[in-house]
Amino acid sequence: MLKSNILKLALFATGLSGIVAEYILSTLATYLLGDSVVQWTMIISVMMFSMGLGSRLTRYFDRHLLYIFILIEFTLSIFVSFSSILSYTFEAFTIYSGFIIYLLSICIGLMIGMEIPIAIRLNDTFESLKINVSSVIEKDYYGSLIGGLLFAFIGLPYLGLTYTPFVLGLINFSIACLLFFFLQKHLIGQQRKILYVFGMVVFLSIVIGVFIAKPVILFGEQQRYKDKIVYEEQSRYQKIVMTKWKEHYWLYLNGNQQLSTLDEIMYHEPLVHPAMRLARVPQQVLVMGGGDGCAVREILKYPSVKQVTLVDLDPAMTNLGKQHPILTSLNDSSFYNPKVKIWNEDGFQFLDTCQSVYDVIIVDLPDPRTVELSRLYSSEFYKQCYKQLNKNGILITQAGSPYFGTQAFCCVLKTMQSADFTTQALHNHVITLGEWGWVMGVKNISPSVLKKKLLNLDFKDVNTQWINQEAMPLISSFGKKIYPNTDTSVQVNTIHNPVLYRYYLKGNWDLY
Repeated sequence: MLKSNILKLALFATGLSGIVAEYILSTLATYLLGDSVVQWTMIISVMMFSMGLGSRLTRYFDRHLLYIFILIEFTLSIFVSFSSILSYTFEAFTIYSGFIIYLLSICIGLMIGMEIPIAIRLNDTFESLKINVSSVIEKDYYGSLIGGLLFAFIGLPYLGLTYTPFVLGLINFSIACLLFFFLQKHLIGQQRKILYVFGMVVFLSIVIGVFIAKPVILFGEQQRYKDKIVYEEQSRYQKIVMTKWKEHYWLYLNGNQQLSTLDEIMYHEPLVHPAMRLARVPQQVLVMGGGDGCAVREILKYPSVKQVTLVDLDPAMTNLGKQHPILTSLNDSSFYNPKVKIWNEDGFQFLDTCQSVYDVIIVDLPDPRTVELSRLYSSEFYKQCYKQLNKNGILITQAGSPYFGTQAFCCVLKTMQSADFTTQALHNHVITLGEWGWVMGVKNISPSVLKKKLLNLDFKDVNTQWINQEAMPLISSFGKKIYPNTDTSVQVNTIHNPVLYRYYLKGNWDLY
């Protein structure tokens, strides 16, 4: 009975490490290759196919099943442990990081697929067929559940993609060692010696890997950025990286630039001040995203503001904006102002339960390059915003580049109009981002009146560094359309038809 339980424990560990390996490789593929929907779908599909192929291969194994099973467990430990290191190493030296990620998916899938039927055959002497099959598969599925919970709530937020693979590898290795220790008398000839030597090699490799993982991954990460990385963190939701060039700093989320100290004023002032000035006497302001604190810094320049509510999903980002000396210097320690209230939760859910009414809502989220982010640029989201604004309330969102992502920009404009807002597109040249854009939506006003009011805005009594009345005609005018029919061919972005992220990914980003 002890032998059977150890065997089932091995299957539990296989299910745990297998599902987490899928999540690790899918996360790596999304981060390094982009398009989360495609990468998660393909990685999981490839691994499931490989598991089926691995199961088929076991029909050719007639003897030495225990020996083969322990060999597979040791080998799986190596592949799982070094998945991140190998992916980042390939990313550093080649443009084919996707090749190693998908190759690892195939190899890990093959080994997991081979383990289950071999375990059933090994357990055949201990239990009847119906109990044997159900109990073996049951343990594998239970391991998958625990693995998913481990990855979501412990692995990714606390261990990151650097050390989570090694924890999984050690779990697999420990179970393989238990099997070897208790069942070694069933091994014949040189099998015991081979497994002992192989086990020592695996153990030493994992130990060495733990010590070299961080510098290797940091090296691979550094190759993705042209400037020196001075800060990096893998949160539960995203990879946060800060780089430095001379006296200036760049902030990246999942490899995409969010701001640069060189020119963030050229982004944040058009984002905040036209909306705040148009609101005349704004008192209640909601910021969605904006965890760097720079938008809040600009909002607090208006004495009429009584409260700023900032909603950002990732506490790692808001903690960085509150504690990192570079960001606190940049945002004037705005998060410590008693007027500011920070909520770390999903923006859509926040609006769904929100009882407050706002004068201005400022949406300062990353670009809608994924389905998850696209949800916060949807018609349903803008309708929620419409409900939470007062009768003359104003909404403004960053909308990507009108020139590099023209269809995506037009989609945001059209989607906001579908929520009954009167809209006005804005743009400005941000040195490190190129031509960037925003879309403003206002309740209960005609387009001509809105445009006239924007052109007449002045900022004489507001401490701005760039924006003034002279800038308003420039940022609200686009000239003739250089990409014809983009405003008529695009669809409205909804939760059930998330077209925006596809428009964004198909943009003219190669020209940037």
